[in-house]
Amino acid sequence: MVKIVKSTIMEAPVEAVWEVLRDFNGHDRWHPAVADSHIERGHSSDKVGCVRRFHLVDGSELREQLLTLSDVDMAFTYCLLDTPVPLLNYVAHVRLTPVTDGDLTFWEWESRFDTPAGEEQRLKDMVSEQIYQAGFEAVRAHMGLTPAATA
Repeated sequence: MVKIVKSTIMEAPVEAVWEVLRDFNGHDRWHPAVADSHIERGHSSDKVGCVRRFHLVDGSELREQLLTLSDVDMAFTYCLLDTPVPLLNYVAHVRLTPVTDGDLTFWEWESRFDTPAGEEQRLKDMVSEQIYQAGFEAVRAHMGLTPAATA
């Protein structure tokens, strides 16, 4: 099983970042890999159990299900139902925590998944960089924040 944990500090209040991330169907407005998205069966995007069907910019179609959503914890969990990429048993968790020294946000995005033998590192790198790291930078841009410093 592959485990990824990525985190960042956003230079914005936690409530502002949560407003962007809380919309389970809003990732097409900020993530560069997502072309379009809709929630199936007319459910609202904050209904636990709702399924978002979306297309990547390359035309691939994916389906993900919202498993938990907590406004108190500013966190949600989702899983992949259908994907052309062999991320098996994929479950991800997003959590925001206030950083009170400066009114900042600590954003943690983690997942666990299985892969076909020999694909572990390639798929771990792909999710870590093209999904999570690209997502961090895209939300910064969407919110008009300063890009993160690079080491």
